[in-house]
Amino acid sequence: MKVTAVATRTGEWWAIQVPEVPGVFTQAKRLEQVPDTVADAVATMLEVPADSVDVEVRPVLGQGLEDLVRGAREAVAEATTAQERASTQMRLAVSTLRVRLTTRDVAAVLGVTHQRVSQLDKSAR
Repeated sequence: MKVTAVATRTGEWWAIQVPEVPGVFTQAKRLEQVPDTVADAVATMLEVPADSVDVEVRPVLGQGLEDLVRGAREAVAEATTAQERASTQMRLAVSTLRVRLTTRDVAAVLGVTHQRVSQLDKSAR
Protein backbone atom coordinates (compact mmCIF):
# COMPACT_ATOMS: atom_id res chain seq x y z
CA MET A 1 0.00 0.00 0.00
CA LYS A 2 1.33 3.43 -0.94
CA VAL A 3 0.81 6.39 1.38
CA THR A 4 1.98 9.97 1.56
CA ALA A 5 3.56 11.35 4.72
CA VAL A 6 2.96 15.10 4.84
CA ALA A 7 5.61 16.38 7.24
CA THR A 8 5.48 19.90 8.67
CA ARG A 9 8.24 21.27 10.88
CA THR A 10 7.03 22.33 14.32
CA GLY A 11 9.84 23.36 16.61
CA GLU A 12 12.41 20.58 16.66
CA TRP A 13 10.01 17.91 15.37
CA TRP A 14 8.27 17.00 12.13
CA ALA A 15 4.51 16.66 12.61
CA ILE A 16 3.26 14.04 10.18
CA GLN A 17 -0.16 13.23 8.82
CA VAL A 18 -1.18 10.61 6.29
CA PRO A 19 -4.09 11.82 4.13
CA GLU A 20 -4.84 8.32 2.78
CA VAL A 21 -5.40 6.94 6.29
CA PRO A 22 -7.60 9.23 8.40
CA GLY A 23 -6.52 9.38 12.02
CA VAL A 24 -2.85 8.61 11.42
CA PHE A 25 -0.77 11.36 12.97
CA THR A 26 2.74 10.88 14.25
CA GLN A 27 6.00 12.76 14.64
CA ALA A 28 9.70 12.31 13.97
CA LYS A 29 12.84 14.17 14.92
CA ARG A 30 14.43 13.84 11.45
CA LEU A 31 13.00 13.36 7.97
CA GLU A 32 14.99 10.16 7.49
CA GLN A 33 12.94 8.62 10.32
CA VAL A 34 9.59 9.43 8.70
CA PRO A 35 9.18 6.37 6.43
CA ASP A 36 9.64 3.84 9.24
CA THR A 37 7.57 5.84 11.71
CA VAL A 38 4.69 6.23 9.26
CA ALA A 39 4.86 2.60 8.12
CA ASP A 40 4.57 1.48 11.74
CA ALA A 41 1.68 3.86 12.45
CA VAL A 42 -0.26 2.84 9.33
CA ALA A 43 0.42 -0.84 9.99
CA THR A 44 -0.91 -0.50 13.53
CA MET A 45 -4.00 1.41 12.41
CA LEU A 46 -4.89 -0.92 9.53
CA GLU A 47 -3.54 -4.14 11.05
CA VAL A 48 -1.23 -4.87 8.11
CA PRO A 49 2.50 -5.67 8.06
CA ALA A 50 4.69 -2.56 8.25
CA ASP A 51 6.79 -3.77 5.32
CA SER A 52 3.69 -3.67 3.10
CA VAL A 53 3.44 0.11 3.53
CA ASP A 54 5.34 2.19 0.94
CA VAL A 55 5.80 5.76 2.22
CA GLU A 56 6.41 8.84 0.08
CA VAL A 57 7.63 11.70 2.28
CA ARG A 58 6.42 15.16 1.31
CA PRO A 59 8.00 17.83 3.54
CA VAL A 60 6.07 21.10 3.80
CA LEU A 61 8.70 23.84 3.78
CA GLY A 62 6.74 26.91 2.77
CA GLN A 63 6.55 28.41 -0.71
CA GLY A 64 9.85 30.30 -0.66
CA LEU A 65 11.85 27.30 0.50
CA GLU A 66 10.04 24.85 -1.77
CA ASP A 67 10.83 27.10 -4.75
CA LEU A 68 14.47 27.22 -3.63
CA VAL A 69 14.66 23.41 -3.38
CA ARG A 70 12.92 22.98 -6.75
CA GLY A 71 15.40 25.38 -8.35
CA ALA A 72 18.36 23.57 -6.82
CA ARG A 73 17.10 20.18 -8.04
CA GLU A 74 16.47 21.55 -11.52
CA ALA A 75 19.98 23.05 -11.60
CA VAL A 76 21.50 19.70 -10.61
CA ALA A 77 19.50 17.92 -13.32
CA GLU A 78 20.64 20.48 -15.91
CA ALA A 79 24.26 20.15 -14.77
CA THR A 80 24.05 16.36 -15.04
CA THR A 81 22.68 16.63 -18.57
CA ALA A 82 25.39 19.14 -19.50
CA GLN A 83 28.10 16.89 -18.06
CA GLU A 84 26.81 13.90 -20.03
CA ARG A 85 26.78 16.00 -23.21
CA ALA A 86 30.31 17.29 -22.51
CA SER A 87 31.59 13.75 -21.96
CA THR A 88 30.05 12.56 -25.20
CA GLN A 89 31.47 15.53 -27.12
CA MET A 90 34.93 15.07 -25.59
CA ARG A 91 35.03 11.37 -26.49
CA LEU A 92 33.91 12.16 -30.03
CA ALA A 93 36.54 14.91 -30.37
CA VAL A 94 39.30 12.64 -29.06
CA SER A 95 38.39 9.73 -31.30
CA THR A 96 38.13 12.00 -34.34
CA LEU A 97 41.32 13.96 -33.66
CA ARG A 98 43.38 10.87 -32.81
CA VAL A 99 43.08 9.76 -36.45
CA ARG A 100 45.17 12.80 -37.48
CA LEU A 101 47.06 13.95 -34.40
CA THR A 102 49.30 12.53 -31.70
CA THR A 103 47.95 12.03 -28.19
CA ARG A 104 49.94 15.02 -26.93
CA ASP A 105 48.70 17.26 -29.76
CA VAL A 106 45.10 16.24 -29.08
CA ALA A 107 45.69 17.06 -25.42
CA ALA A 108 47.01 20.52 -26.32
CA VAL A 109 44.07 21.20 -28.65
CA LEU A 110 41.46 20.11 -26.10
CA GLY A 111 43.16 21.58 -23.02
CA VAL A 112 43.51 18.31 -21.12
CA THR A 113 46.43 16.08 -20.20
CA HIS A 114 47.74 13.45 -22.59
CA GLN A 115 46.83 10.86 -19.96
CA ARG A 116 43.21 12.00 -20.10
CA VAL A 117 43.27 11.77 -23.89
CA SER A 118 44.48 8.17 -23.58
CA GLN A 119 41.67 7.37 -21.14
CA LEU A 120 39.04 8.93 -23.37
CA ASP A 121 40.46 7.24 -26.45
CA LYS A 122 40.22 3.83 -24.77
CA SER A 123 36.66 4.46 -23.53
CA ALA A 124 35.55 5.63 -26.99
CA ARG A 125 36.54 2.31 -28.56
